[in-house]
Order: sequence, then C-alpha cells, then structure tokens
Amino acid sequence: MRQRGGMHILLTNDDGIQAPGLWALYDRFRQDFDVTVIAPDRERSAVGHAITLHQPLRSQSLTLEGNRHGVAVNGTPADCVRLGLAEILEGRPDLVVSGINPGANVGVNLNYSGTVAAAKEAALCGLPALAVSIHGHDGLFYTEGARFAFHLALRILDRGLPRGTFLNLNMPNCPLEQTAGVQVSRQGRLAGTERFERRLDPRDRPYYWSGIDLLHCDGTPEVDGTALQDNFITITPVKCDMTDYDFLEALKQWEWEPTGDSRVACASPWPEAQQPQEGGTP
Repeated sequence: MRQRGGMHILLTNDDGIQAPGLWALYDRFRQDFDVTVIAPDRERSAVGHAITLHQPLRSQSLTLEGNRHGVAVNGTPADCVRLGLAEILEGRPDLVVSGINPGANVGVNLNYSGTVAAAKEAALCGLPALAVSIHGHDGLFYTEGARFAFHLALRILDRGLPRGTFLNLNMPNCPLEQTAGVQVSRQGRLAGTERFERRLDPRDRPYYWSGIDLLHCDGTPEVDGTALQDNFITITPVKCDMTDYDFLEALKQWEWEPTGDSRVACASPWPEAQQPQEGGTP
C-alpha cells in the first residue's frame, strides 16, 4: 500500500525469516506502508554486529503462509541490511525496523544482540532505525508489541532521529493496557551471570554450552532493565559513536613520548632475564 505518502519500511530480525515476531510487524506495517522483509535464512541470535567476508552471500525470494513475501539471506542481520541497501532494494527505505525479538535486549545485551545490530547498521548508513524486543519467551504478545512499534515508528517518521542514533524498544509481555506506561530510559551497565554447562561427548572429551542467567538490575528507575521489570515499555536512544567523551579530554592530558617508544611509555611484560632478543625468541 502507498498510504502515508508512499513511505517504505524495511523489516529484518535475527531470529530468521520464519520468526513470528517478524511477521507480526509485517502484518501491522503493511496496512499503511510499503514493506520489504529481508531477514536471515535461519536463526542468528547473539551474533552481534558480525558481517560476512569469507563466503558469498546469497538471497532467495520466498512466499510464506498468508501470502507474505520476503527475502532470505544466508548471512547475519547486519548483512541483511547492508545487502538490502546495496543490491536488493530499488531505493533507500524511510525506516528500518528490526524484531520483534523474543527476549529483552537491555543492559550489556545490546552488545551481543543481532536484533540491535541490524538497527545499528541502518543508523550507520544514515537511516532512522528501531530495534524491538519483548520480555519473555513463551506465549508472547507479538501483536501488542507490533501495535506499539507502529505507533513509535510514526513518531520517528514525523520527528526524525539524530544521524547515527537509533531507538531500542523493549516491551513487557502483556496487553498494552496492562503495562505501567512508557519509560524513556538509559542503557543499564550491569551484566548477567555468565555460565557454561560442561558435558562429555561419547569419547569423554568435554564440551560446553554457553548461557547467561537473568540480567541484574541496579534498581535505578530510569535504567532500561529496571523499568522493564517494573512493567514499563522502555525506549532507549542508542548512538553508534562509541567515543567516551567524558574521558576524551582527560586522555589528552596523558604524557606521550614523541618517539612512540613503548619501552619508555610502559613497563615491559617480560621478566628481566627473559627479554627477547632482536629477531629471535627468549
């Protein structure tokens, strides 16, 4: 459809082109916009901002149940955005929406999330973008999440976003009317508890399944994870520029050797008796 001035929305995710959260967004957005789906051909959760360099990327147009059309790519979420902009789409979309991811993307999870990375890649390319996640894994209210994501998308299209900034949206797993409201929040800094489950294969060689327990929240109301646990819809603006501006000026005050001689600037990691000789090993 070309209501709303012929605007075009690109949808993607990290859970694969068959994921129900992706198609919940599609069903809502296509009522008002031209929509293109370009998503990984399989689940690519927690791949972060990886891109594919050492094997060819392939795309395949698919028609799914309900006359839903999309393009599957054998790459990462960031690949989907990059390939879509460079080769698949005829023009640049007005907005990129990534999700809906089952499981919250708050705190340090933003560094690992493929859902967030797709939105970040779009922002790096100068496009407004939105990452959408829902807090839970079973019996998810995808339709409710898509409703609010559409509402937020209209705000983005109307007001715009700073270049290089995207929004990270997390939804409680309940009807919109049962949420505590909307909290504009900052990203939390506390990590979940890393755990590795050790098992043995039939030859008694150990292998490990990696996992992360629930994120710890510091109880500060404006932090994304805390607000989400308190049943708020959380919206966090995220910048692609990773410069630590608070430390930038302090770093300029460090003393620097004009020769760049690391032997003067820092202590050697080698014990005195084991200093490597030029062209050789200790």
